[in-house]
Amino acid sequence: MLIRQGHFELRAQLSATGSSLPNTFTASSRRFEEMKMESVEGDCRQWDEDSYRDSILEERESHSLTIFRTVFSPSPINQNPKFIVAASSDGSIASYSLSSLISSLPLGFGNSRAQNLFAAEPICLLHGHDGPAYDVKFYGDGEDSLLLSCGDDGRIRGWKWMDVLEAEQDNLSQGGLLKPQLDLANPQHKGPWGALSPIPETNAITVDTQAGSIYAAAGDSCAYCWDVEKSQIKLTFKGHAGYLHSIVARSSCNQIITGSEDGTARIWDCRTGKCTQVIEPGKDKKSREFFSYVSCISLDASEKWLACGSGRNLSVWNLSASERISGISTRACIQDICFDDNQILAVGAESVLSRYDINGAMLSQIQCVPRSAFSVSLHPSGVISVAGYGGVVDVISQFGSHLCSFRCQAYK
Repeated sequence: MLIRQGHFELRAQLSATGSSLPNTFTASSRRFEEMKMESVEGDCRQWDEDSYRDSILEERESHSLTIFRTVFSPSPINQNPKFIVAASSDGSIASYSLSSLISSLPLGFGNSRAQNLFAAEPICLLHGHDGPAYDVKFYGDGEDSLLLSCGDDGRIRGWKWMDVLEAEQDNLSQGGLLKPQLDLANPQHKGPWGALSPIPETNAITVDTQAGSIYAAAGDSCAYCWDVEKSQIKLTFKGHAGYLHSIVARSSCNQIITGSEDGTARIWDCRTGKCTQVIEPGKDKKSREFFSYVSCISLDASEKWLACGSGRNLSVWNLSASERISGISTRACIQDICFDDNQILAVGAESVLSRYDINGAMLSQIQCVPRSAFSVSLHPSGVISVAGYGGVVDVISQFGSHLCSFRCQAYK
């Protein structure tokens, strides 16, 4: 009863400021419904075949969309999240108002299965990248923060968050672009006869605002440290034998940690660019079901504990002692993890959000809407976002109930 009551209270708080906002159903969905009603009434004179075809194509595109990362916008401590940003496989960066989404849903609609979800209307839809957008982060905590994204085109782009909030959706939907304030590209490598390699993709980014740095995990097996003010590379971290999947900053020790296709996680000194420690989650594993790559990593708030996802295995490491504390076998491949205090949230190739303690014991599992999830994000208030296949985002309250579930639009 307390959980259910808390869920209703949080819904009321989040929707309090959004009751007057427009409905989040798309224009094409509304037109499609109108055409169906006209056909039911027996009047086909207003039937628009082109609009009907466009609505079908738009629906199919949205169902084939994948959300690789979501992030909550910066907000004051002890306040609920206001906005959520999604990086999609079509290269778009979409921002959504949570209060608008929740206020437009009938009670219980958020628990609908994926095929019954509505397509949400973003407050701003940016064409971020040529190819999939893999990660999105905020640089800074206030109104002057930058919204950063990276993608398959090897670029890191940043927009002023206030510009995104103030952008007119009509102009963006007609092809107008909000110009990025930051535009960085991974270096190309010279081959025989001076030929340049393609720009390697950027699979993940992390930030250190105190150092004024953005760290990028790239597809050329390197990590790069970018100076935000000068838009120049300060350091290159070389040593992995496979492309990088993930990266986190360990600011208290002036280090970064990377996870790679080569099956290792490496700790790097940000002053010298040298590798100081190699972690091998699969070193003692001989099972055929073990995958050697490190798909995702996460640090706790104290930066003393590291979690590594490797296929169907999750391991927790004490960095101070340089030893593994626990190992967990999972039913499906783990695709993203994050710490919630001294607990670990994990999602993967199944429609479940799992919670573990640091010793590897499973504490709970929550059924989620995405059939396969690539992103789990945690807001300081305890609200969780799970996103993945089908362009679906599932927002879960700190009480474990579903606040809302929606499908993202494909960029036109």
